[in-house]
Amino acid sequence: METDEIVNRVATSGIVSLDLEELYHPGERIVYDIKDNLWQGMILREKDFRDFLKSHDWAQYQGKNIAIICSEDAIVPTWAYMLLAVQLEPYANAFVFGDLNALEDKLFADAISKLNAEEFAGKRVVVKGCSKVEVPVSAYVAVSKLLKPVVQSLMFGEPCSTVPLYKKPKSSVSSTD
Repeated sequence: METDEIVNRVATSGIVSLDLEELYHPGERIVYDIKDNLWQGMILREKDFRDFLKSHDWAQYQGKNIAIICSEDAIVPTWAYMLLAVQLEPYANAFVFGDLNALEDKLFADAISKLNAEEFAGKRVVVKGCSKVEVPVSAYVAVSKLLKPVVQSLMFGEPCSTVPLYKKPKSSVSSTD
């Protein structure tokens, strides 16, 4: 009795799958709200803030990802956020001025910037669309920008069901006499 061999056409298609979920930074995300440093919930007083900066345990942010915000409608000078950055820099994995969405955008942007686009040169690449971790749209935009100049084709979805995004044009050979 002869059996028909099942062939996985996706596996033999030469399509490279890129899963952005694999770029997710697992470190803890924290919101640092400068409102806790405001005098009477309205303004930031430099002397009080500098005293706080000296006495605060910054090591507690080791390896963490920090979103710096002010949730109050208050007068906060730019230098205050800069001072926070100076204090966080030796400890935090990453920090941004903005909410947790801005932080996630930065974490993915940092990870994408470390990808070697040349590894995808001339290949048919599908950027995986489904993941257990929410991947920000900004990451999909950034990876498209990175890969378009080098790939043969760029697709979105799953290898068995893709949305075509880009296909490198065939070289047109012209002769000049």
